[in-house]
Amino acid sequence: MSLILLLMQQMCVYLVIVYLVSKTPLFKIVTETSPRFPHKIFIYLIFSGFCIMGTYFGEQTADAIANTRAMGAVLGGLLGGPVTGFLVGITGGLHRYSVGGFTDLACAISTTLEGLSAGLVSYYFRSKGQIEKLFMPSLAFAVTLFAVALQMLLIVLVAEPLALALDLVQQIALPMLIVNALGAALFMSMVRDQKTMFDKLSSSFSTKALKIAERSVGVLSKGFNQQTSAQMAQIIIEETKVGAVAITDKDKLLAFIGIGAEHHIPGAAISSQLTLDALTQNKVMFADGVDTRYACSLSSHCKLGSCLVIPLHSDTEVIGTIKLYEPKKKLFLNINRTLGEGIAKLLSNQILYGQLEAQQNLLVQAELKLLQAQVNPHFLFNALNTISAIMRKDPTKARTLLLQLAQFLRINLKRTTGLISLSDELDHIDNYLTIEKARFSDKLTVTIDIPTEFHQWQLPAFTLQPIIENAVKHGTSQLLSQGIIHIRAWQTEHSHYLSVEDNAGLYQPQDDHQGLGMTLVDKRLKNQFGQEYGLTAVCNAQHSTLITIKLPADRDTV
Repeated sequence: MSLILLLMQQMCVYLVIVYLVSKTPLFKIVTETSPRFPHKIFIYLIFSGFCIMGTYFGEQTADAIANTRAMGAVLGGLLGGPVTGFLVGITGGLHRYSVGGFTDLACAISTTLEGLSAGLVSYYFRSKGQIEKLFMPSLAFAVTLFAVALQMLLIVLVAEPLALALDLVQQIALPMLIVNALGAALFMSMVRDQKTMFDKLSSSFSTKALKIAERSVGVLSKGFNQQTSAQMAQIIIEETKVGAVAITDKDKLLAFIGIGAEHHIPGAAISSQLTLDALTQNKVMFADGVDTRYACSLSSHCKLGSCLVIPLHSDTEVIGTIKLYEPKKKLFLNINRTLGEGIAKLLSNQILYGQLEAQQNLLVQAELKLLQAQVNPHFLFNALNTISAIMRKDPTKARTLLLQLAQFLRINLKRTTGLISLSDELDHIDNYLTIEKARFSDKLTVTIDIPTEFHQWQLPAFTLQPIIENAVKHGTSQLLSQGIIHIRAWQTEHSHYLSVEDNAGLYQPQDDHQGLGMTLVDKRLKNQFGQEYGLTAVCNAQHSTLITIKLPADRDTV
């Protein structure tokens, strides 16, 4: 009984050490389900140390040592795997052999086998995908019980004289079985509890981050201003439960929600030195209210007691900050600090995306203006010449054509970069073709085979018109015979299609301004709907040219 108590004291020393280590970041390595090579080195050093300490602090009994060495070997194998367990075992075994005694060889062999056998158990459960079972205290208890029993057997088989070995086993077997197995189970219980806590914190962090990301999609892409910042701050405070959230640009407060909102007024100039330092130094600033004092720069009665200020970036430039606060009676949790830095990256990416989207819209508008400028001059010149020629013979028809031209130009000037219905696009094309048919008299025939149920399809403005103009200008107008253009539409389960086919077969891909219209149409379709959509051209030289437009099937209503 006295030996059990002595070994229990030794085990308690280990558990106190484990408890203290569990409060440091190093302990998280022990809780890893798939330890990497550097982690295995740490596990080897820790549990080899336990084996050596077990030998040093053991109790001398009949020229042998009753100890808790097996606990270190088994835990090293379970947490580190076969190789780590073997190395822990052989290190502890060689140290025990160096101490001497009639059981030195038996103990050296048994300690090595204890680490290796526990490592093999670890390998078995990992190969079966049952890693969580390795952290069960009952498994650690059973494996250690087996390991100590193996040690007792080896003492009987290897140590000499046999009578002394049997007498020793009778004295130490039960105490070592109980204490080592119980100690391993208690150690693994502490590891499991810490692992559960780490997993919960990680899960909580991930859940909050995902919810914030989900709720804030597209908010700051509309611009970095007071309205969007207030929406973002409201989302953050609801998900993080901090005392207050503020967002600033480089000069003023854009949004403030939470404790102290009565004196932190959006639109006011930045007065906090902490915020100014974060902006100028491009550095996270933290006043926890304990080691670093925090004091509100606006009111001495402010209830806020700690503040985290994180810079927001647009590419490489600091454009503002996000600030998380806690009241004086509440500590600022580390998870909120880590989460705050993650939120800052999320906001920075949204702001950058919004700026890129704005620049892309400006580029699209510029391209559309360029397309309009390309269409109008030469078409207007040809149309006026045609109307001038018809005016002498048929003033009424000339007047109709002028009205058609006016309608065409009015639509041209009013078109935006948004989507329109196919019906509107066909009306615009009708004005264009009326004038072109008058110009070419009976040499141009255009057929439109588009069912009325397709007229509500959506597509970017100026999608069909540049293609039809190209078919006339670079196709049928070059023919001596009758020019024919056929426009049709059809649909599949996932896509809508429009096609423009002429009977000239003169199409050639162009890199200069002559190919600009079709290039821009294709580019705008891809930007609007994705890379799988756009234009394809098939030319049968001297016979026909077929231009096909692919649109998504879900864009079927205005």
